[in-house]
Amino acid sequence: MKVAISYPPIPTSKGVPLLSQNRQFQYFNAPTFIYPMIPAAAATLLHAKGHDVIWDDAVSEQKDYKKWLRQMSKRNLDLIAIETKTPTVKWYWKVIDDIKEISPETTAVIYGDHVTAMPEESLHNSNVDYVLTGGDYDLLINNLVEYLEGKSQLGSGVYWRENGGIKNTGKFETKFIDLNALPMIDRELTKWKLYSVYNGNYKVTPGTYTMFGRDCWYRAGGGCTFCSWTTTYPTFKCVSPERALDEVEHIASLGIREIFDDTGTFPVGPWLKKFCEGMIERGLNKELYMGCNMRFGVLSQEEYNLMKKANFRFVLYGLESANQKSINMLNKGVNSQQQVVSCRKASIAGLDPHLTVMFGYPWETRQDAMNTVKMVRLMMRKAYAKTLQATIMIPYPGTSLFRQAKENGWLLTEDWDRYDMREPVLKTPYMKREEVMQCVQALYNVAFHPELIYRKLTSIRNTDDLRFIMRAAKGVFGHLKDFNPKQLAI
Repeated sequence: MKVAISYPPIPTSKGVPLLSQNRQFQYFNAPTFIYPMIPAAAATLLHAKGHDVIWDDAVSEQKDYKKWLRQMSKRNLDLIAIETKTPTVKWYWKVIDDIKEISPETTAVIYGDHVTAMPEESLHNSNVDYVLTGGDYDLLINNLVEYLEGKSQLGSGVYWRENGGIKNTGKFETKFIDLNALPMIDRELTKWKLYSVYNGNYKVTPGTYTMFGRDCWYRAGGGCTFCSWTTTYPTFKCVSPERALDEVEHIASLGIREIFDDTGTFPVGPWLKKFCEGMIERGLNKELYMGCNMRFGVLSQEEYNLMKKANFRFVLYGLESANQKSINMLNKGVNSQQQVVSCRKASIAGLDPHLTVMFGYPWETRQDAMNTVKMVRLMMRKAYAKTLQATIMIPYPGTSLFRQAKENGWLLTEDWDRYDMREPVLKTPYMKREEVMQCVQALYNVAFHPELIYRKLTSIRNTDDLRFIMRAAKGVFGHLKDFNPKQLAI
């Protein structure tokens, strides 16, 4: 079959949409492109089975929509698979209708965390043929292709129309998957260079992504209440350390200089030890940098030191709030002080901790929000953290937070277009909406503190350092624009 794994263009003045590998959707004014690892695995798997696969990320290639649509009309596709997020689902309904009009014989498929939560919605609002739910999109798309070829039965979690109604194969099930048995990502097929430069997670370029685990091993109490990936990946699975090292070795052979692993939380314990020791034994720590997502309160100083020896550089933490009430409400499973201590340990080891911070909780006062601003600014000034990202809390359908918001009457709107993080969509009775946006900007403004500017300038040792600082500065100005209170909808 001729199959396109596609991200159709999204004409908008808001910036670049972060659709792929992104747990919290945003439009960025500063172009940022994230390697879509699971769709890339789908393309790789289908190609390995002899299908004609087109990698069609028109967002990262910045294609014009009308030109893209004309191109699609000439490709004679058997199937097109499109990933969507909550703020883009309405646009992609239109895209699918356009595709079906110019190429009615093409099977249109939509997948992602939003349609996992609300699968029938897309069938009611567009001419899509199949809706795939769950997070293992590579296996789901492969199963659908085999079904259309008459080679297998449909797996669980598939929705479609039949005889004027909607049919499905039941709730998707997460079965044991030996990730080691899947083919390694075909990076040439999936155009890895598109994602190798414009990404703030890289200090040196070209960089790339891996995803050794699906997705996060933290499952206490159902996981973090705001994360939709706890729904799409209700169980955790990962490759072996040996398989991960083989992939790093292959990536190094391509001349790639930095890897960010986008597993929800990087594997720890014996897995981490074996991986780090393998990086050192194979000499890969001399070839490239590593980065990953990590939880607070998990690693010892010795483990952070080992990561540094293995040439880990970038460690990303989710510091959603400095207030213990919010931390508990979000089911983070840590205390506020652990956040500071973990960052300090990573920094002592020589790593570059990065913080992602959120504002706009219905239960927080302005003083609560400013407590977070003050703590994070202090952590930046003391160099416990080196970089940060600030966002607005968005309750995506399917998450515990969304259900809680519905029950408590916290939602300002269910217009999915407005769930794009350009404004709060949760009521904040103790804060004005403008104040929520101002808190985000207050964090980004720490970049202009004389102490931080001096530290950055005196840390420059080579052209890589200079380029990184210049890219970071551009990103800060972009984010200040992203969260300008003047863009708030009425």
